Amino acid sequence: MPPNTTATSGDKPGKSGRKKGRKARLIVLVLVLAVIGGIAFGAYWSISTVRASFPQTKGSITLQGLSGPVTVKRDGNGIPQIYASTDADLFMAQGYVQAQDRFYEMDVRRHMTAGRLSEMFGKGQVKNDEFLRTLGWDRVAKEEYDTKLSDSTKKYLQAYSKGVNAYLAGKDGKDISLEYAALGFSNDYKPGQWSPVDSVSWLKAMAWDLRGNMQDEIDRALMTSRLGPQQIKDLYPAYPYSRNKAIVQEGQYDELTRTFQQSGSTSGSGTSTGTGSSSASTSTGSALTSQLAGLYNVLDDVPTAVGVNGQGIGSNSWVVGGQYTISGKPLLANDPHLSASLPSVWYQMGLHCTTVSSKCQYDVTGYTFAGMPGVIIGHNADIAWGMTNSGVDVTDLYLEKLSGDGYLYNGKTKPFTTREETIKVAGGASKKIVVRQTADGMPLLSDRDDELVQVGKKASVNTAAPDRGDGYGIALRWTALDPGTTMDAVFALDKASDWSEFRDAAAKFDVPSQNLVYADTKNHIGYTLPGKIPVRSSADDGSIPAPGWDSKYKWTGYIKQDELPYEFDPKSGYIVTANQAVVDDKYPYTLTTDWGYGTRSQRITDLIESKIKDGGKISTDDMRQMQLDNSSEIAKLLVPKLLKINLDDKDVREAQKLLEGWDYTQDSDSAAAAYFNAVWRNILKLAFGNKLPKELRVKGQCLWVDKIDSTGPVDDDTKVRECGERDADQAQPDGGDRWFEVVRNLMEKPDSDWWKTPASGTRPKADTMDELFRRALIDARWELTAKLGKDIDTWSWGRLHRLFLKNQTLGTDGPSVLKYVLNRGPWKLSGGEATVNATGWNAAGGYGVVWVPSMRMVVNLDDLDKSKWINLTGASGHAFNAHYTDQTGKWAAGELLPWSFSDKAVGKSTSDTLVLKP
Repeated sequence: MPPNTTATSGDKPGKSGRKKGRKARLIVLVLVLAVIGGIAFGAYWSISTVRASFPQTKGSITLQGLSGPVTVKRDGNGIPQIYASTDADLFMAQGYVQAQDRFYEMDVRRHMTAGRLSEMFGKGQVKNDEFLRTLGWDRVAKEEYDTKLSDSTKKYLQAYSKGVNAYLAGKDGKDISLEYAALGFSNDYKPGQWSPVDSVSWLKAMAWDLRGNMQDEIDRALMTSRLGPQQIKDLYPAYPYSRNKAIVQEGQYDELTRTFQQSGSTSGSGTSTGTGSSSASTSTGSALTSQLAGLYNVLDDVPTAVGVNGQGIGSNSWVVGGQYTISGKPLLANDPHLSASLPSVWYQMGLHCTTVSSKCQYDVTGYTFAGMPGVIIGHNADIAWGMTNSGVDVTDLYLEKLSGDGYLYNGKTKPFTTREETIKVAGGASKKIVVRQTADGMPLLSDRDDELVQVGKKASVNTAAPDRGDGYGIALRWTALDPGTTMDAVFALDKASDWSEFRDAAAKFDVPSQNLVYADTKNHIGYTLPGKIPVRSSADDGSIPAPGWDSKYKWTGYIKQDELPYEFDPKSGYIVTANQAVVDDKYPYTLTTDWGYGTRSQRITDLIESKIKDGGKISTDDMRQMQLDNSSEIAKLLVPKLLKINLDDKDVREAQKLLEGWDYTQDSDSAAAAYFNAVWRNILKLAFGNKLPKELRVKGQCLWVDKIDSTGPVDDDTKVRECGERDADQAQPDGGDRWFEVVRNLMEKPDSDWWKTPASGTRPKADTMDELFRRALIDARWELTAKLGKDIDTWSWGRLHRLFLKNQTLGTDGPSVLKYVLNRGPWKLSGGEATVNATGWNAAGGYGVVWVPSMRMVVNLDDLDKSKWINLTGASGHAFNAHYTDQTGKWAAGELLPWSFSDKAVGKSTSDTLVLKP
C-alpha cells in the first residue's frame, strides 16, 4: 500500500492535502481493481484451463496399440508404478504417463535440443537456436538412432513415442498445460508428434551441461593476457592426493597387458599433471583472446539442460559394504547436484513386468528424465547403482586459421563442409544460417557471433601463428558430437543382475562419462568409470585451446574400456565418489587436469570412517544424515586465523565474535554461517577480483535477485543486483573448492602479491594476508548490515541463502502474473558451496542458491522396500496440481519418502489406480 498522504486526525487538511488525499484514494482504487482483475484472471485459469490439463489417474483409458492391459498405480505423492505384460506395453505406458504429467517440459526440451526454441517463444531465442543448430544435437541423435542403437532399443523408443502420441491425440494446447494456453495469447504454436530421436537428443543436452573443463580451458587461455605462468599455476593448484583420496584406492594400470588390474595399491601421493604443454596461448596472441572473450557471451546465453551451463556441477554417491551396515547388506546413496528447476529435472517412477521373462524383462524403479524411456538411476530386484559426473575432459577447443572458404591444416587449406539451417520464428520471419564444420566434424562456434568473426579477422598474432589468410575462428571437438550407444546402456543397466552384466552395460554409457557406483543383494559393491574418453598426444593435455592447424594437437584415439579404472569389493569396505580425482597421477592417461578438489569426497569418507570405527555400523538413516552434512571445510581453515585479527570498530568486532565457538555448521538459522560466508566472499573479491582479466567476467556473475526482505518471487523492479559495489569490469571467483585450495596454498605465503588490495573510501588498503583478512571482516560486516540490518541477532544464513524455484520458460521470461502463477519459493536453506549438502552459491553473484541436490536416495540392498527417496519438486509439471512441489518442503527439511518396490509394498502405498486398456 502507498503511504498515507492525508492529514492526521485533529488536523484540518489544506488544498494541497486534499489533492494528495484524492491521489492516494485513486491509487488505492487502481490497486483494488488490479487485485479484483487478478482474482478473476486466476479464477479463469483454475476453472477453465488448469484443471482441464490435470492427468486422469483413476478409472480406465483405452489406448490404441497396447497388446494387453497396463496398470498404473500412484502413491500419495503421485509417483507412478507401471505394470505390464510385455516390454513394448511397458514403455508405451511410460510415454503416456510421463506425457500426462510433464508434456510441456518434454516439448520445451526437444525444441531446445533441436535448436527450435524460436518456434515456441519467438525472436528472443534466435541466437540460442543458431548456436544449438551449430552443435547439431538432433542431427547426431538421428545418426545415433539410425546407425548405432540396437534393434531392441529402437523398439522401446518407438513404443515410448507411441505412448506420448496417444496422449496427444485429439488434444489442444490448453488441454495439455497452462503454459500452452498462455502461449496461445500471442502465438498459434501447436505441439507436434513425438519421435524416438526426440528422446535420444536429450542425452546430448545432458552431456553438454556435464561436459567437463571447457570453461577452465577458456579461462586459462584468457588469463595469459594479464597473468604470468606462476600466477596461473597459483589459481590452478595441483590436486591434493595426499589429503583428499582418489576414488580408486585398490588397483593399478598394467603396462604389459594394457589393462587396469585389481591388484596392488595406487594410494600414494603425487602431483597433478599440471596445465600442460599446449602452446596455443603462446602461439596465437590476441587472436585467441578476442575469440574466446566473444565465445563467453555465446555460451552464457545457451539454455541449461540439467546443470549450470557446464559450471558448478557436482554430485555425491557412495556405497558401504555389508560388513559395516546394520542390515549386513550394502547401502547405496546418491544425490546429483544440478540446477534448481521447476519441475525438477528428475521424474520418479517404477517399471514392472507382471512376470519377468524374455517377453517382459524389466522390474526396475528410480529416476529418469521426462521424455526418456527407462530408468537412469535406481535399482532393480538384484542391483542398485548411482552416478556422479566424472569430470573427465571430453571437449577441446581449437583456434582455426581461416583462409578463403577453408581452414589451414598442416600447411594446406582444407574446405569446410557446410549445411544450411532454417530457423522458424513464432510471429516473425524465418532466418537462414550456414553451419561450417572441419573434415573431422568440428563445428565452427565462432560463426555464431558476427562481432567475433570481425574481431578475429582484425586480430594480430605473433610469429608462431600462421600469417596468411583471413582471420581466426574457434572450433569444438567433443565426444558427444559422434554417434554413440548411451541409450543402449540405459536399458542394459535396468535389467543387469550382477557385476559382470553391470560392467558390460556401463561400457555402453559413452557420453557423458559418469562415475558409476554399484551394490547388489549378494553383498558386493563396486565402481566403474565408463565413457568415450580421448587419448591426446604428448603435445597437448587439453588444459587450454590448441592450434587447429597443427596435426600433433589432434586426438589420437580413445581409452579402451579395459584400461579404464574400476574397483570391486575393495578392502576398505566402501567407495566414495564426489567428483574428486578418479585415480592417482601414476595412471598413464590424462583423464583431466581439472578434477573437483575432493572437499566433499573427503568429508564423506571421514564421516563413514568415524561411524565404523570401533565396530560401529551404519543405517539407512545414517546415510541420510551424511547427505545433510553442512560442515564448511574452508571455515575450519580460515576461522582460527580470522579470530586472531585485531579490530578497532566495535560493530565489526561484534560480528567477528559470532565466529567464536562456531562449529562450522552452515544451518539456515546460523548467524555465524551468514557472516563467515560474507567474509569468504569478500576475501575472494579483494584478493583476486581486481587482478583477473576483465574478459573472465560473465553475465552470471551479476545476478538480479529478489530483495532479501521479500517473501516470494517478485517483479523485476523490486529486484536488486547481487554483485554489490563490485566494479562492472572486474572478474571475480565463484568460490568453489578450487578456490579453497588456492587460498589454502597462498596462506603459506602471507606476503604474496595476491593479498595486496588498494584502499576504497574509508576502507584501508592491504599489503599482507592479515591486513586483507581484516579488510574482509570489515567489508562483510557492512555488506550484511545493508542486506540484513544492523542488529546481528536478526542475521541468519537462510535469509541470504534462499532457493527460488522458477518455471524454466514462462516463469523466467513471461508476464509477471504468469511468473506468480508458475513460480514457487523462497525456501531458506542450510548447506553451501563444496559442502556435502551442496546447496551451491556463486560468490561472484551473491548468496542465492544456484544448484542443489536435485534428488536424494538411499537404497537398502537387504530390504529394497526400506529404501528411501525424495525429489526436488514433485511428479507433476502442472501448476496448482497437488504434486507440483509437494516434495520440496520435505526435501528442504532433509526428509526422505518411503520407496515402495515389491508388489505388496506398492499395493499398500497406492492412492490412485488407472488401467490402460488396448
